[in-house]
Amino acid sequence: MSDILDLIRIELKNYSDEKTKQASQYFFKDKIKCYGIKSATVKQISKSIFKICDFKSKDDIFRICSELFKSGYIEESFIACHWSYNIRKQFTKDDFVLFEKWVNRNISNWATCDTFCNHTLGEFIEKYPEYLTELKRWTLSENRWMRRAAAVSLIIPAKKGLFLKDIFEIADLLISDNDDMVQKGYGWLLKVACNKQETRVFEYIMNRKETMPRTALRYAIEKMPIELKKQAMVK
Repeated sequence: MSDILDLIRIELKNYSDEKTKQASQYFFKDKIKCYGIKSATVKQISKSIFKICDFKSKDDIFRICSELFKSGYIEESFIACHWSYNIRKQFTKDDFVLFEKWVNRNISNWATCDTFCNHTLGEFIEKYPEYLTELKRWTLSENRWMRRAAAVSLIIPAKKGLFLKDIFEIADLLISDNDDMVQKGYGWLLKVACNKQETRVFEYIMNRKETMPRTALRYAIEKMPIELKKQAMVK
């Protein structure tokens, strides 16, 4: 395992760039720890190293992912996101405990949260929808990234028209959240759900627009027809 981690880190250092490092910080309010590598390059590194590694088990991959998440480097966390998703066909119900641990302890920015939750967690929830109850529990967490994760884990299922009732329930649980990262998270989820269920999402928003923060509201109606946007924005 240490050899694989060393290989990943050597490659990341080889591609690091100070100009990219400085530019990366622009997208985050809080300070991030990064090598300074464009996301497309990180994905290429992730893919090429995964191909040459002779993994003996899913647990081996998850142990590497845990170490990558722990490092705090955003590029290493992206590789952990990619590798955990690569083995999505092997997911079992027991994996949720580890996934929750990663979100609660190791995720500290919106980019890692969204990359991991959109794909790995989204895939897990589609496979085991009974864990939607756990996402709803996350809405009560003191950790802002757990609360955002409760919403953004359903982005891909929402694109398929899935889980609308649960999406509305999660949005209701988060509707009074004061954290802008959480507001943007469930607003984004409603926007995506709108693609398949515009009428029902619009009705939901209209029934709650007086209590929904404007940040979440703007995200939710972003792709709606102009006339619906106007109705939703009227105070």
